[in-house]
Amino acid sequence: MRRPLIAGVSAAGLVAVLTFGSAVAPVRSSDTSATTGSAAAGAPASGPASAGIAGLQKRLREQPRDAAGWASLGFAYVEKARVTGDTTYYPKADGVLRRSLKEAPENDAALAGLGALAAARHDFHGALRYADRALKANPYGQRAAAVRVDALVELGRYDDALAAARRADARRPGIPIFTRLAYVRELRGEVREARRVLGLARGSAIDPGDRAYIATQLGELAWNDGDLDLAGREYAEALRVSPGYLPALDGQARVRAARGDVKGALADRAELVRRLPLPEYLAEYGELLESAGRPDEAKRQYAVAAAWARIAKANGVDADLETALFESDHGDPKAALRAARAEYDRRCPGSRGREVQQCSVHAADALAWALHVNGRDEEALPYARQAVATGYRRPQFRAHLDVIEKALGKHPRGGRDLEDAS
Repeated sequence: MRRPLIAGVSAAGLVAVLTFGSAVAPVRSSDTSATTGSAAAGAPASGPASAGIAGLQKRLREQPRDAAGWASLGFAYVEKARVTGDTTYYPKADGVLRRSLKEAPENDAALAGLGALAAARHDFHGALRYADRALKANPYGQRAAAVRVDALVELGRYDDALAAARRADARRPGIPIFTRLAYVRELRGEVREARRVLGLARGSAIDPGDRAYIATQLGELAWNDGDLDLAGREYAEALRVSPGYLPALDGQARVRAARGDVKGALADRAELVRRLPLPEYLAEYGELLESAGRPDEAKRQYAVAAAWARIAKANGVDADLETALFESDHGDPKAALRAARAEYDRRCPGSRGREVQQCSVHAADALAWALHVNGRDEEALPYARQAVATGYRRPQFRAHLDVIEKALGKHPRGGRDLEDAS
């Protein structure tokens, strides 16, 4: 057995876009993708998804009582949704995973699959329940352990996520757990430790998809620090080991835009939305088109983003976070506020308006910004401060707080937050 990466050290989880065996890991929680975990979809799958699905379907026609086969097919459907953005695979996944449970009640593979599916649909309370059931059946299940960390992160339970990741690292260490160890460190403002853990994970990574993911996350840390040169090198490394890796392409587009290379950034953004038309990618492409004086093309991107949210909702995805962020900047402020309140209350029950209450930083930021665009900055301020209270360095959060504080005539504290997060 591989030795735990962080023996005796307080470290915790990352909602990663990684493959581990045939498992599907949810996206990084800083992302707003509703494919398996947030967030930056597009990691290379563990195999050609369509071919894998066809093979499993053929086998199950011959062996319909194969519980493990039904569970594998369920994971394959969730993976297919992740790499394509096609949420119609979620109802299919639900059906075959429940078939697996019918053939073998409480089998941990199916329960972990239902947890991954719930996380993909942004039902993080449900994901946590399924992960707990799966771990009861098999305490060493890496898929279930990863889903459990992811769910706790998305619910803003960062201390619990830390404990869960440490437990998973002790029981069955590996790249999926190592990278989660880095992400909660980052969320807690412990950037140096996050970078150290990712460096150790890079040293043990062999799979190109894992290596690309780790390089991209190191790029994100550099981007959040304002180090464009290092960020650009890390994104380039990710694209070198895994050409076309979408999260790295997204990072490269941001670096190019920041350096004034609008033509290059537009080319990257066009490729992103061609391959994976998710709301975050579509909105960023639209904003870049607007800045380039192409408003009609931008409107088309926004229309596709709005259509995606409707389709996702029809397939059981709770897209309130995506809706809140999109409508705040490009649509109906009142719709943004309704969605943001719903998302915050779902992820942070009982903590509304409490500035120091631990809660999902993403939900807090979305609610703060929705309140701001509705002209309610006094109400927005506690949530904007809550979003940066952990020391998480996401530039968008600091920018939102600065705008809200300026609107209230207060001294922006973005620079101090950055210094405190070191």
